[in-house]
Amino acid sequence: MQNPDIIIEKLLKTVIQSIEDKKGNNIVSLEFTPEQSSICEYFVVCDAESERQVKAITKSVHETIQLEMKMKPTNMEGLDTANWVLLDYFDIIVHIFQRESRDFYGLEKLWADAKITNY
Repeated sequence: MQNPDIIIEKLLKTVIQSIEDKKGNNIVSLEFTPEQSSICEYFVVCDAESERQVKAITKSVHETIQLEMKMKPTNMEGLDTANWVLLDYFDIIVHIFQRESRDFYGLEKLWADAKITNY
């Protein structure tokens, strides 16, 4: 059985690459300590230029993770409007926004105490 930390790191790298493959913008990861969040270890946040691009990024992440890591999200929300799509992979939650929605909700400001990495 693989080390859970290695699996999480591989999942994070695969998510980032899937977003980059569809030209997602302003990709960041927010790494949480156990004291900061019991929800997950990472948020991955990006934005897109349009509803179509949000859907393309979502599809890329979903299909790549399923193919390469044999994982499906435990929850997927927001695809119907594609302003903010959330993919929950338990240890990593992926947030794919249209730019205006990302600016409005400001997750990075809300979780400013997390370790933020830009890609």
